[in-house]
Amino acid sequence: MSTHHVVPPYLLDALAERGGERFPRAARAARSCRRSDESSRNLRAEGLRYTPVGKAEDGAGESGSPSTRGSVGVDARAGVKRLIHDAQGTETLPGILVRSEGEEPVSDEAVNEAYDGLGASYSLFAEAFGRNSLDGNGMPLIASVHYGQDYDNAFFDGRLMVFGDGDDEVFTGFTGSLSIIGHELSHGVISHTADLEYFGQPGALNEHCADVFGALTDQHDSGQDAGDASWLIGAGIFTSEVSGKALRSMLAPGTAYDDDVLGTDPQPDHMDRFVTTESDNGGVHLNSGIPNRAFALAATRLGGPAWETVGQVWFAVLTESDITTGTDFAGFAALTIAEAVAAFGEGSDVHDALVQSWDAVGVTRAAGRGNVGSSW
Repeated sequence: MSTHHVVPPYLLDALAERGGERFPRAARAARSCRRSDESSRNLRAEGLRYTPVGKAEDGAGESGSPSTRGSVGVDARAGVKRLIHDAQGTETLPGILVRSEGEEPVSDEAVNEAYDGLGASYSLFAEAFGRNSLDGNGMPLIASVHYGQDYDNAFFDGRLMVFGDGDDEVFTGFTGSLSIIGHELSHGVISHTADLEYFGQPGALNEHCADVFGALTDQHDSGQDAGDASWLIGAGIFTSEVSGKALRSMLAPGTAYDDDVLGTDPQPDHMDRFVTTESDNGGVHLNSGIPNRAFALAATRLGGPAWETVGQVWFAVLTESDITTGTDFAGFAALTIAEAVAAFGEGSDVHDALVQSWDAVGVTRAAGRGNVGSSW
């Protein structure tokens, strides 16, 4: 599995290049973060093992006992196993084990936020979709907080979730956002199911599905209906000095931030504005805005808890056999519409909402023909 970072490279590059006068600490942090992100990718590529320091991990490598596999419903968290570490400002992972499953909260709020966030993500998949952890087989959820110095990102590399503390000029600590935690852990579910290749349209769908389940983690945890949700990914991750509300808006791509240093949110909301680029793995963080809007439009049209309607369709498509690693937008849209028919019936509210929403972002009309918009 690739290492996935929640803050896109183009945003860090803008901060590194233009932030020196207004955000000197953040500009230095962005440059350091970009170097560190490359190092973390290399670490994953080399297949190095993480060696915890301090408390014993109490079977962190186990896959879960038969008695907890498939545990869903009101007792869903009986199957979760969380292990939270403190990297203590270093880039040595995972660090010292500071809180294990079932232990009381500690004095470090980042540790507690990570613990609760991992639990919220687990509960979404267990209670809404009947899935026992990321691999469906009780995989322990391992995390490290306080990674690096002023580290402006969070990532999941297939084995553990890693959180930076931010630079306090542009970014706050990354453990405070449930949508970010849900997004990153959902990459683990994607890698164990459809395993969409991380480039171009399949890569944008990879990011899109992570955004979907990241948003649903937040909504499910608060019992929030689709119409009341913000549909923001990373709400509150910016300090008050930034003119922006989140990293991305699913309902209104391109509106999440508009700042003198960071620039304007470049996500397109329609296939007419599809971005053709070689950077950002072929625009995976950019073009995910198009299917993001389709999902959010359908969910808000239907109302009620989104994980009970369109969320069910997306999870079924992601975990069934018809999707491939190279599925593109048009193929994915067709799979969701077919699943809506199978699960809810042709002409049902869910089916009609999906047909209308995919058409609203130009995906169904784009099927079968090349669609090239702006360049990045």
